Amino acid sequence: MASVNKVILLGHVGKEPDVRYVDQGVCVAQVRLATSERAYRLQDGTEVPERTEWHNIIFWRRTAEIVEKYVHTGDLIYVEGKIQTRSYDDKKGITRYITEIWADSLKLFNSKMEADATDKSGEK
Repeated sequence: MASVNKVILLGHVGKEPDVRYVDQGVCVAQVRLATSERAYRLQDGTEVPERTEWHNIIFWRRTAEIVEKYVHTGDLIYVEGKIQTRSYDDKKGITRYITEIWADSLKLFNSKMEADATDKSGEK
């Protein structure tokens, strides 16, 4: 049976993107994205506070170049991609795990380039 690894997020950028160029000038951008669930009250009166999740988003090539030029702290962005988890050993030899979203497409909502920023090429 086939499986699906698909993530759709709409949230606000938490800090300026971390952009770097790797092998042969390939642009890579990392963004911290916050998604929040609003606070609400249960029928019995219990208050459930707002909950914010932070996501590490990785963009490659043309999409990363768009991020570098147009994405800033506080911007609202829509991202589609897939979840990937990797591990590494820290300085004390403890294995740590990082879960990231590898973006396939991006839509900007707070930018001058809003209409032109969608990149569905899927290139990595």
